[in-house]
Formats: sequence, C-alpha cells, structure tokens
Amino acid sequence: MKDKFYNYILELQDTITSKLEEIDGKATFQQDIWERPEGGGGRTRVIENGNVFEKGGVNISAVHGELPESMRQYFGVTDANFFACGLSLVLHPKNPMVPTVHANWRYFELYDQNGNIVDSWFGGGQDLTPYYLFEEDAIHFHQVCKTACDKHHPEYYDFYKKKCDSYFWNAHRNEARGVGGLFFDYCKSTDTFSMEDWYAFVTEVGNSFLESYVPIVEKRKELTYTEAQRTWQEIRRGRYVEFNLVHDKGTLFGLKTNGRIESILMSLPPHVQWVYDHHPEEGSEEEKLLNVLKDPVDWINFS
Repeated sequence: MKDKFYNYILELQDTITSKLEEIDGKATFQQDIWERPEGGGGRTRVIENGNVFEKGGVNISAVHGELPESMRQYFGVTDANFFACGLSLVLHPKNPMVPTVHANWRYFELYDQNGNIVDSWFGGGQDLTPYYLFEEDAIHFHQVCKTACDKHHPEYYDFYKKKCDSYFWNAHRNEARGVGGLFFDYCKSTDTFSMEDWYAFVTEVGNSFLESYVPIVEKRKELTYTEAQRTWQEIRRGRYVEFNLVHDKGTLFGLKTNGRIESILMSLPPHVQWVYDHHPEEGSEEEKLLNVLKDPVDWINFS
C-alpha cells in the first residue's frame, strides 16, 4: 500500500503543478530534492511571483525510521518505527479576489520491532480560504467535495465537512480559518471498509482537487482590486499564519520528525500584516466575510 500510494502522489504532483503553471502563464515551479538524515526525503516544488500565484508549494515526502520520543508519547506507543508519505499543497494568489487553498493527502504505517505493520491509516482533505466572499465559489468547492465523497459513502461528505469546520478553527480568535471543505484522519480498515476502499476514497478526493479550485481561479484572477483590498488580504493572511503555527498538526509532525524546515513552512505567505485591533467597516464586504466565519455554513443547501 505504501508503494502504491507513494506512486500515486508522485503522479498527482506532476498533474497539479503542470496545470498551475499553465494557469499562471509566467512563473514555474522550482524543484528541490531533499533527504532526511534519519530516513527518507521528498520533492518540494515552489512557485513564486507569478501572474496569478504570489507564492505556492506542492510538496511530496516519504519519511521513515524510528518514531521520535515526542511522537511515541503522542501515539501512545513505546519503541516503534514508522513510514509516512503524503502530498501537501498551499497556494497564495496575488489577487485578493482569488482564495487561498490548502490540501493534503497522506498515508501512515507503524511497525513493531520485527518490522510487522501494527497500524496504518489514511488522512487528508482540502479547504478554501477566501479574502472576499463569493458564495458561488464556496458552493462550487463544496459540491465537488461532496460529489467525490458520495461515490464512496453517502455520509462521508457531511461527516468530514464537520470535521473540517472543527479542525480549521482558530480557537484563539473564535473564528474559522476559511469556508472549509473536507478533513479526515486515522482512516483505518474496518469490517466494512478495507484499506483498499480507503485508498480509492482518498485518491478520488485528491483527483477532484483541480476541479474544485481551478474554475474559481479562472473566474476571479482578472478582477480588479484596490490597495485597501490588498491590505485586507494581508491582514487575513495573518490569521492563516496564526493557525498554521499555533494549531496545525501537520506542521507539528514535520517539526517533531526533523522534517525539512523550508518545506514545512512553505505554507506561509510572503506578505502579511498584523494591524492592532483591526475592525472592518460596518456593512462592508470585509465584515461580510467575518460574519460568515463566525459559524460554519451549509454550502450545499445555501440560499
């Protein structure tokens, strides 16, 4: 399974980066191959200063070895080895009318001292972070997510949409990071759903990513914007940074397993602002966004 999924994310990285370069029309992805001293490595691809994407990364990694002490405590195990691979992407467009997007699809194995698999699971998801709210964009993104989920289980979209709303919540700000999407983790084999079934589900979601995001980019990338709107984008990016550094489990896992720092922190935008006690004007489009972020929205039945 680990080889099968790793080969899948290798191909998916190629597919996604090729399409994003086509959309941008100017910038191309810089590639870095890196190795982790304790075992494994990855292929980082970063795009910067493009026509559309100010900064973005589409990274894959496959790391293995002895589970660090901090992670042994987290998983409640003693001596254990692990294997983890996944694709993680974050795209920060230049135009504030185009939302930031994040996605991740991953697979994990734990081994005993004899090298036998004692546990394995899939995880992942994708979520949208707009700076100006176009309801039809959120509806489109969620509809694509639902269509992918419905092919595998009628309850998965609602369940993993709620997980996403709960996970991407900036608790210290009491607001959502964005308009959500899907979030799933510890997807393990059961009597009714095998690891092959999970593989089919996760790859279905991964394959749906471009369909969920590209039409939104194409629709919004040429819209005009003001310097004030750009400032608002940078203020909201600050909330994105806060979540990734305070709450995000993937960032924590990368840091605690001696991952490559440049790859782990590629999710951070290049231009950010923290304005003291900032509040948007009453009745403004900026306030409209904040009001939506206070409570999760049912985008499928939105009217």
